[in-house]
Amino acid sequence: MTTKIIASPDNWIESNAIEQLNQTSLLPGMRQAVGMPDLHPGKGTPIGAVFACDGFIYPHLVGNDIGCGMGFWQADLTTSQIKLDKWVKKLDPFESMGLDACCEQITSAKLAPTKFDNSLGTIGGGNHFAELQRVQNIVDPVLFADLNIAKDALYVLVHSGSRGLGENILQTHQRQFGNAGLEVASTEARDYLANHDNAVRWAQLNRQVIASKFMSAIHTRGKQILDVCHNGVHFDRQESLWLHRKGAAPSDQGPVVIPGSRGTLSYLVIARGDQTVNLSTLAHGAGRKWKRSECRGKLEKRYSKEDLKRTELGGRVICEDQALLYEEAPQAYKDIDVVVGDLVSAGLINVIATLAPLITYKTGVVKR
Repeated sequence: MTTKIIASPDNWIESNAIEQLNQTSLLPGMRQAVGMPDLHPGKGTPIGAVFACDGFIYPHLVGNDIGCGMGFWQADLTTSQIKLDKWVKKLDPFESMGLDACCEQITSAKLAPTKFDNSLGTIGGGNHFAELQRVQNIVDPVLFADLNIAKDALYVLVHSGSRGLGENILQTHQRQFGNAGLEVASTEARDYLANHDNAVRWAQLNRQVIASKFMSAIHTRGKQILDVCHNGVHFDRQESLWLHRKGAAPSDQGPVVIPGSRGTLSYLVIARGDQTVNLSTLAHGAGRKWKRSECRGKLEKRYSKEDLKRTELGGRVICEDQALLYEEAPQAYKDIDVVVGDLVSAGLINVIATLAPLITYKTGVVKR
């Protein structure tokens, strides 16, 4: 069993996260645990890590938001058409648009119906968002051209998952088994994987619906560039092991967007070189620096609610949940430049471009 963290001395990794990684490595069947540069503590299990296991599946290592990931679209809008204040009004709240049509998409996508389908097309809380972006800087013109995307176009990045569906799957498992693993040949493992795979597809469709409604609200359409799941488990034939990713993006499915916070740049990257040392896995974001319970106390005397709705990069923030507004403040996150820099220094990625946030949507007006 080996444990590894891909991080430079400049990167601060909490001791609690390291301890969680080490404890997880002791689970039966575990062969390797690798922490990414955005590694941070979770509820007993670290976030920003990949775990390779032989003979067992551990649902708690995937977590409750099965299928959570990033979807990225190029909109049919250019930087010359930007109307931030007008679009902010149109987007608040866009999630309630077209709810009836969402359930029809479940059927057309051939997904198993669930009691959570009325949540399709909604972002959820926590660190989830939908964000309008522009290209800040093209770092590698050749790789950028290979993607067949435009420098002056606007882009939509959606971070969301399977909502209550994934949480229900994990809770059902834990009521019977706690955090115990499932032997891969067992009926219980097959049942979990079937539910897991349905939730992954549901989450992917959820991101598509969110992006469609987001773009419709500002009267545009777009084409999807990528969709990458960072919470899931699958059998890796090359390693002959079950890879569990919790807040960690696969590097073998094409380009990946690694977002910072709502007040910093995001990075469009692609894997390079030997990916065995990192189990074909990359960081999924900046990673939290502060606990959610600490954020409001640290920031409320320094920043008003209105202060936090404008970013240092000139972006707008739509978030009518005041607690969430503080919990997701840029200051609560690690330095995305350090996280991405660690992956570059390790020879694992090439940076294609950086992306600047224009409008970050968290939650609209709370309905009472």
